[in-house]
Amino acid sequence: MLQVLQLDVRYGEVQAVNTVSLEVKSGEIVSITGANGAGKSSVLNAISGIHAPSGGEILLDGENIAGLKSHMMVRKGIVQVPEGRQLFATLTVRENLLAGRYTGGGFLLDREIPETILSQFPLLRNRLDSLGSSLSGGQAQMLALARGLMNNPKLLLLDEPTLGLAPITVSEVFELIRQLRDQGLTILLVEQNVRQTLAISDRAYVLESGRMVMEGSGQALLSDNHLVQSYLGITRS
Repeated sequence: MLQVLQLDVRYGEVQAVNTVSLEVKSGEIVSITGANGAGKSSVLNAISGIHAPSGGEILLDGENIAGLKSHMMVRKGIVQVPEGRQLFATLTVRENLLAGRYTGGGFLLDREIPETILSQFPLLRNRLDSLGSSLSGGQAQMLALARGLMNNPKLLLLDEPTLGLAPITVSEVFELIRQLRDQGLTILLVEQNVRQTLAISDRAYVLESGRMVMEGSGQALLSDNHLVQSYLGITRS
């Protein structure tokens, strides 16, 4: 489905991503991991059109979409759930969800939330008229994920979805991501919670200083002593 070929991303004179290539096949969870500042979010932002790449190709079903604006990426089926959730605090839960399908205007004209979303996220059903600012961290993350699904994405990009959440909520988020994959959704995941991320990933890539240094199945990387000790800083029990 998605091929990223020799991707470069620069912020002025700083090269955040250097000739990175990766592939995401339909129905997979593919993760990108590595230390803070490795360039993981920059890869996602280039794919979703938030920051235009300075070089390379981004192919969606064979079409080079590199450099398209983010609203055009959404129309092509690529939706990003950003780090920090980025909800509209003064809008209701319903309005935040409706904003997720806004691609051309009039997003408040039809105020019905699909039953599929409410069934997937039952905690939101009774909070539709509550302000976004009234939600707990876990509820806010579930709302951000639900908002990302409102446009029926072909490819869902998740940037640090468990950041700042309590351990029990972290487990719930990972279980939800796994369920979405099992239902056929294709997911590209950036996440610092390495053990649980690799455990649910079909394949994974490791970035270091903007370069790809390792790749393989999630389980294979989780079992790799060099990765665990050198790149991820995990001490085996």
